[in-house]
Amino acid sequence: MPIFRHLPPRFLLPLACVALGVGLCAWLMPSELRDIAEQLTGFPDSDVSAHLARPYVLAGLCFLPALAAMVYACGGTLDRHIARHFGNIFFICLASLLLIWMLVDFADNLKSFSKTSSVWLTAATYYQVRAPAVVLLVLPYALLLSLIYSLSKLSRDREIIAMVQSGRSLIRLTAPLIAAGVWCSLLCLGLNYQWAPTAEGRQSEILDTARGILITEAKHVIYDNLDDHRLWMIGAFPKNYEKGEALLNVEVTTTRSDGSLKSRLLAKRARWDLKDNSWTFEAPVICHFRTGEAPEFEIPDPPVLRRLWTETPWQLIKPGLAAPFLGIPDLNGWLRANATKHHTQPNKNAAAPYLTQWHYRWALPFTCLVTVLLAAPLSIHFSRRGPGGNLFLAIVLSALMIFSTSVFLNFGEAGLLHPALAAWLPNLVFSLLGLFLFHRRIADRSIVQSLLRFFKLDKPPSPASSWP
Repeated sequence: MPIFRHLPPRFLLPLACVALGVGLCAWLMPSELRDIAEQLTGFPDSDVSAHLARPYVLAGLCFLPALAAMVYACGGTLDRHIARHFGNIFFICLASLLLIWMLVDFADNLKSFSKTSSVWLTAATYYQVRAPAVVLLVLPYALLLSLIYSLSKLSRDREIIAMVQSGRSLIRLTAPLIAAGVWCSLLCLGLNYQWAPTAEGRQSEILDTARGILITEAKHVIYDNLDDHRLWMIGAFPKNYEKGEALLNVEVTTTRSDGSLKSRLLAKRARWDLKDNSWTFEAPVICHFRTGEAPEFEIPDPPVLRRLWTETPWQLIKPGLAAPFLGIPDLNGWLRANATKHHTQPNKNAAAPYLTQWHYRWALPFTCLVTVLLAAPLSIHFSRRGPGGNLFLAIVLSALMIFSTSVFLNFGEAGLLHPALAAWLPNLVFSLLGLFLFHRRIADRSIVQSLLRFFKLDKPPSPASSWP
């Protein structure tokens, strides 16, 4: 076409990425819309606006490569040189880490895969489902390794010195790398919105299918209906419970207004009818409690029908869903339905894991940007002396950030720390440290010596070693 003849060759890549984004949207969007429709039907009290935003987030993920290609095409010659040098190493590191992880995980799960009639189909389904979570896991490590290698090579080849002598500042030189960190943060933010957490939760479902075990959505769920004084204990939720499949091993304890026991109903299966909102308990055993008397047991022959009970299966299952396996829409729905109740219960920390994970969904993506702030100044060196100390320090600081994030999350989920503080504090601390490292690198001061001096680990020279 004539319009493409006047475009520089570098602008053909964004057009190709736009076409790729359109193709991905056409492939992924129908199934996503079906999942949203099933979610809103099965969970009427879900956060509708958050779930309806999922197609837009998914479309943004599909067009992220086009965004990166457009930024690359609009950059200057030096920016494109740095971006190419970094991008090649980044994709090699990312592909290598994904391959290593997949080989190790495949070896661990090969026994489960081999129990199915189609080993390779089961394995392909398993890794397709888990792909968002795995990418989210290895992305910061690939970013760290590629930053260390690419900047160290540019420094060793004296390209960094030549760029500085041409009038570019270090901040300007690292702008393409900071843009790469922002792009990785956007990718993590989109994956962490819904697909990565739920992918982690579905791995057991696929493995249970491979082993021939009954697929359950949740197990050992406890739900306390404070208004009607009923405590539910459900052994297992089948996968298609919202389509009429029975809940397994159900126990419902009813109490009086003074807290004393009134009755306890035990059933192997319990079904909920969507048409009249009634509960049917199969093979029931009912125990009646009266003050000052022995309990009376009743074993009805026909199933027991309860029409006036207001609980629905979706209300019952929400407390049984693990917080790390919920996306932002599901966390919004859980907190809206349960957080207020837990303020009136003895265990006020019951909502802490969900609040902590909600804040962590937003805080985790910025780990990529913090990694750039930590690794970039430590990977650049101007002296002939080897950069081994700085590179070791970059790896140690990144490991400390990951370790502290895990520790603070545990504190937040246990209620020992405010959920927002538990999720954001590591990012805040290491961001300030990264800015300090940038300042020392711009001033051409030894970062290792500065840190040793800050922590008072640098020993002053002894008087015996000085000239008389």
